[in-house]
Amino acid sequence: MGIVADVLFTLLQIYSYAIIIYILLSWFPNARESGFGQLLAKIVEPYLEPFRRFIPPLGMIDISPIVALLALRFAGYGLNSIFSMIG
Repeated sequence: MGIVADVLFTLLQIYSYAIIIYILLSWFPNARESGFGQLLAKIVEPYLEPFRRFIPPLGMIDISPIVALLALRFAGYGLNSIFSMIG
């Protein structure tokens, strides 16, 4: 695969880590209100919002970020297949 594929896979991985960190921030009081938390919210919330609309929380547990991470993983698999066919 080429450099474009490597860059895309790296960006998907970084974005996945950003989502995980954003989820972990919810475990700490006022962490999402910090500057770092607000920056992550601006980056991650636009992606998570559609999943939250369709997947209701189970009690106090929000599983939509897990589904969002799985969707990113499947997108990576799809990109891998596309780049394998091309190159």
